[in-house]
Amino acid sequence: MRLLKINFFLILIYSNVLAGTNYFNEGLTFYQNKQFNKAKFKFEQDIVFNPKNEKSYLYLSKIFKEQEKKELEEKNLNTVILLNPKNEEATYNLAQLKLKKSDFEGSKKLIETLLTFCKDYCKKSQNLKIEIEKSLKK
Repeated sequence: MRLLKINFFLILIYSNVLAGTNYFNEGLTFYQNKQFNKAKFKFEQDIVFNPKNEKSYLYLSKIFKEQEKKELEEKNLNTVILLNPKNEEATYNLAQLKLKKSDFEGSKKLIETLLTFCKDYCKKSQNLKIEIEKSLKK
C-alpha cells in the first residue's frame, strides 16, 4: 500500500512538471506566431507550475513590450533579474527601458553591471553605454 502511495505521488509530480514544460513550449509557439494574448496565457500557466522559470517571465516582458505596457514589462524584467542576476538579455532590455524613461543613472548602473559578466551582449552594451553617457552630458 505504501509503495502504491509513493508511486502515485511520483506520477503526480512528474505530470505537473511535464505540464509546465508543455505550457512554456506552447507559449513559445504562440509567441513566434505573434499570437501574444495566447502566448501570455501559456507563459502565465507555466509560471503556476514553474514559478522560477525565468524564461517565461522574459517572454512575458517581450509581450508587454510589444503591447507597450512598460510597467508590466519592467516588472517581469525585474523578476528575471531577481531569479538570475546574470541574465544578459533581461539586464540589457531593462537598461534600454530605463533609458527610454529618462532614468539615465539606473540605465548606466545596469549596463556597467552587465559589462562585468556579458558574453553575448557586450557590443550592444558598449553602444548603449555610449548613448547613456551622451544623454547624461546634455
